[in-house]
Formats: sequence, C-alpha cells, structure tokens
Amino acid sequence: MSTKGTTDTTHATDHDADVLVVGAGPTGLLFAGDLATAGLRVTLVERRPAGRSNLTRAFAVHARTLEQLDARGLADELIATGTPISDVQFFGRLSLTLSRLRTRFPFLLITPQYEVERLLERRARAAGVDFRHGTELHALRQDAHSVTAELTGPDGADGPVTVRARYLVGTDGLRSAVRSALGLPFPGVSVIRSMVLADVRLDEEPQRLMTVAASPDGDAFAFIAPFGDGWYRVMGWDRHHHVADDEPVDLDEIRDIARRALGRDYGMHDARWISRFHSDERQAPAYRAGRVFLAGDAAHVHSPAGGQGMNTGLQDAANLSWRLTAVLRGTARDPEALLDGYQAERHPVGARVLRSSGAIIRLAMAHTPLQRAARDLATLLVRTARPVADRAIGQISGIGIAYGPRTHRVPDVKLREGRLYELLRAGRFVLITPERPEGTATPPLPETAPVTADAPVHATWANPARRETLLVRPDGYTAALR
Repeated sequence: MSTKGTTDTTHATDHDADVLVVGAGPTGLLFAGDLATAGLRVTLVERRPAGRSNLTRAFAVHARTLEQLDARGLADELIATGTPISDVQFFGRLSLTLSRLRTRFPFLLITPQYEVERLLERRARAAGVDFRHGTELHALRQDAHSVTAELTGPDGADGPVTVRARYLVGTDGLRSAVRSALGLPFPGVSVIRSMVLADVRLDEEPQRLMTVAASPDGDAFAFIAPFGDGWYRVMGWDRHHHVADDEPVDLDEIRDIARRALGRDYGMHDARWISRFHSDERQAPAYRAGRVFLAGDAAHVHSPAGGQGMNTGLQDAANLSWRLTAVLRGTARDPEALLDGYQAERHPVGARVLRSSGAIIRLAMAHTPLQRAARDLATLLVRTARPVADRAIGQISGIGIAYGPRTHRVPDVKLREGRLYELLRAGRFVLITPERPEGTATPPLPETAPVTADAPVHATWANPARRETLLVRPDGYTAALR
C-alpha cells in the first residue's frame, strides 16, 4: 500500500525514536540491529519478559539466511551452535542434495531459534537499540510525519505510554497487534491441524541426519533432525487424531506417530519441550500502510514444511532495513518508490513460500491412491530432472530467489579487498569495478542508483579478466546501473 506524500521532512528531535519495532523475534532483532548499526534511534518492544527463551517451532537456517548473517559477521558463530546437513530425504525415496548450491554455505543448518535470537539480540544491544520487554502495543495512529503508538508496559496500572516515531515496523507474529491496529485483513486457511513436536534424546541415532517420511497408508507423517548437542527435533501428525492446540500431548503420542511413519521411535526419551499446534497459510495483502510496515509472520504464515518461515522473515528484514535507513538519512533519490519497493519485491516471495511449503505438506498428507500416485510422480520428476531439483533447492534455500531479471542475488565473490559479504558488513552499497590505475579516485554511485550521497565501498575483481562493473545493494542483490 503506497501513501504518496509521506516523505520524511521532520527533525529527529521531534520524535522519541526514528523507528519503533514491535516484536523481538529474529525478524525484529535483525531489523532493529541493522538500523541501530547505521546510527538511527530504534526502540524495540516485546510482550515477553526479558530473558524468556522463545522455544518455538523454528529450527532450520537456510543458505541465503546464512549469507545475510555473514554480511553481519554472525554466520560462523551460529554454525558452531548446530549441525549442517547437506542431504535432506523426503518420503523415503527423494533426496535433495544441498551441496550443489553455489554458496559458502551449501547446507541446511539445524539449530534452535533461540540461538539465532541470542546472536541478533547481542548485536542489537551493542548497537544501542532501546529494548522494552513486557510491553504491548494497544493502538497506533499516523500522520504525514510520524506514527504515534500507545504502549502498556510491565507497570500497566500506571496507564499507557505514548511513543512517537518516524516509522513503525510490526514483526510481532501471527497474531500481530500492529496488523490488527491497522485493520489489515489476513486472509487464508488452516492447512493442517494438531501437529505435535518435541525436543528429545534418542537411544538410537537415525541412519540419516534429516528425514521426512509418511506411513504407507498416508495416515501419519513424521520428521526428525539433530541439533548437534545430543537433542533431536521430532515433528509428527496423525490424520485420525485432531484435537485443540491446548489439549495435552505426551511422548507416547509422538512415539506412536514416529513408529508408523519412520518405522521406529529411536528410543525417544527425556523430552525437554512438547507442544501441539496447527498451521495456517495466510498473507497480508499489503506489507505497507503509510509509515507502518509488516515483516515476518506478521505479514505471512505458512506450513512448517521446508523450514522457510523464520528464514523468509529474516530476509524481509534485510530487504526493508537498507531502504528505511536510506530514507531516514535523506539519501534516497525517490523515498516513496524506494519504500514501495519492499512490497513489490517481498510480497511475491511470501506468496511463493506459501505455495512451495503448502505443496510439500500436501504431498506428506497424501492419502488416497490418486494423491499418492501424484506424490510418486512429483518425486520421480525431481529425482530424474536436475533442473527441476535445482529450482526446488534454490527456492527452499533462498539462493534461487531473484527480484527480477536485473535484481538478483550476488554470490560471495572474491575481490582484491576480501570477500564480498565481508565488505557488506559496512551496511553500504558495494561498487565492484575492473582494476583502475593507481591513484584514481573512488568512483561515485551511478546516477541510476536508488540512493545518493553515501560513498559506496569500492572493490575490484580478484580476477583481472572480469571487466564488468557491478553495484551490489546492502542486502546482497544487484542494483541497476542504467
């Protein structure tokens, strides 16, 4: 949703913050950290009390997300907390080989979401983000120059607190208070009910590190993957046992599903966390309403198949943060067009994730002979047609996502000044050119670049045979030169 005429002309001193972020999950933490690192004043509010671990369903970090974390100096530390998996098996007969990905991270990293949050929160705090835990949004209003939010904090008896910011970003999940306050719809359906999951110890180590399998009759499916520290994530579903999310679930129920779908329960014991949940497929029609933006689960939710949820949200944040930074610094050539570009680029990606994750979960739920035949055909196609498999891997990992023929992901190319993603840690555009005569001044940003004034990081190709010039956005995608 575009609202023309909302270009910022006010002074920072007229506001309590440049940006108010609502929701301190991974998406909100990465976004807030980016803006604070750029020198902007950021307030981040979160309903959870400080120090409460966010034990949620997310556990998979894909290659493109690791690249974004690498551009923030966090990837290698995160990898040390989990288990890299280069081969993922579906339905007992289909393996997707991630080692073919052209990236520094040709694998899926299994690590708990709280490890991602821990690193992102540390970065955000070091950059000066103002954290307010135990705080909820109750209302917001906006005008041409600001957004005013009414918040209730831990001592809510004293009444609401008002915070005025130049922009507000809602990263507060499925039941987003920001989205509700805007009156935005969240159309969609519940795709699967009464899924169960647990983090457990095992007596037997699975033959494959990560497996998704369904029972022969299609009445149950299960998933199992290691965190790398002796704990395993197990997820399952039973077609004949649909109950409310708040119905108790015990380890015997999960063992039974695992035996039917995986052939054994691997001696599960000592569950540290068990949960029951349902999964929706929903997407907000607009990620922008004036000076308010939605990202992550506040903008889109889908089935857990493929482990794309947290990853999609983190990439939302990476796309939006550099845009809003340029607008707030006054360096955007066309502020409204730059901000509208977030919706234009990320909304179609959210829609594709809904389709791809939905396809995987429906294949896992295949029940009738016709449905199982369709699953067998799809599996055969991916197994035997490498281009199809490569497209599937590119979609799920995020490596294959492009925003058009002129805006595509740039791999971590070698430059004389170092790796590209190390140079991106400055949070600025990187202009890569052929070798220039010694003493030549750093070239300015081209007039067609979406921002002006900020000097780019200038780099040269390590390979002198490369003669093209490439402009890379702070999120690692190409920007048009003409």
